[in-house]
Amino acid sequence: MPADLRQILVHLDPTLAAARRLAAANTVAKNLRASVTALYAATPGFAELPYAPAIGGPGLSASLAEIDERRRSQARKVFDEARRASGTEAAWAQTSRVPITETFAQQALFADLLVLGQRDPADEDAASVPADFVESVLLACGRPALVVPHIGAPAAIGSTVAIAWKETPEAARAVTAALPFLRQAKRVHVLSWGEETPAPVGGQPLDLERYLGAHGVRFTWDRAGAERQQIGELLLSRAFDLGADLLVMGCYGHSRAREWILGGASRTILQSMTLPVLMMH
Repeated sequence: MPADLRQILVHLDPTLAAARRLAAANTVAKNLRASVTALYAATPGFAELPYAPAIGGPGLSASLAEIDERRRSQARKVFDEARRASGTEAAWAQTSRVPITETFAQQALFADLLVLGQRDPADEDAASVPADFVESVLLACGRPALVVPHIGAPAAIGSTVAIAWKETPEAARAVTAALPFLRQAKRVHVLSWGEETPAPVGGQPLDLERYLGAHGVRFTWDRAGAERQQIGELLLSRAFDLGADLLVMGCYGHSRAREWILGGASRTILQSMTLPVLMMH
């Protein structure tokens, strides 16, 4: 991710959380002087119910098409209202190409930052997006993503930032991706845990303190001495205690028989998140 963030790609779908996701994207765009492209991507009815036309005939096919159009129109209305309210430069795009995860991940290659949304299983339109959409996009495109809780984001995003830190490539990439936020933050806290992650000490040619300092970022170190609970739960708890409105972390995962599997902390965060999380694989 470049030092200057210029292009944000936000995922829109028919769910109620889409409006909150778009609001978060507009907030970030205003703060960082970036432009927003909203890409509507939802699984069309014929793909959700591939055998429906054969069973229900032309009438059912027409009904599915009407549902698809209602969903798309609903998302477009959300987009138009948000653009008027925020005054942010924004563009609308849509796709019905399936699988939508691959289509979105391909478009993500041309964005500096993605804005994705936590899944809300209680939303009746949640089925229009694959359950593993966020994880799959993160692991497929290699771009940083701001994942927004389905309950929405705070009015300020990045005023107080918590960084989940271990000396791994994933965490280092996430920190680099977050630099535009870190430079503007009022407070930055680095969270580490376990015996293998010491607080910064002198004597090394390079370390996190020197790296962030070179970019004008100062932070306080918050270290948990042992892994006594699930790391995801620990991170969310500490972020809450610190009043953080953004968590930065690496996304750990690998492929196995074409199935993307995330590490335990990443899964916990995506399932239980209470604040926006900037993730990168």
